[in-house]
Amino acid sequence: MATNTKTLRMVFRNQAGKNVTISLDSPRSDVTPAEIEAAMDLVIARNIFTSSGGDLVSKQDIRIIDSTTDDLYDPA
Repeated sequence: MATNTKTLRMVFRNQAGKNVTISLDSPRSDVTPAEIEAAMDLVIARNIFTSSGGDLVSKQDIRIIDSTTDDLYDPA
């Protein structure tokens, strides 16, 4: 049986210049790029998350990944 999943991936740049990815499963189907950018701006402005390379300082990428999984064997 095939199952479809969607994942929202938001990529930030930290103070060390490294990328930091935050992934969320099952984003709203009608979410807009503007809403996601606004959320990312809020994360940066309020310093909500930090990383081993320091605070998140800028947005790098936004992706919604749609994947299908076919479970071909179930031992039960």
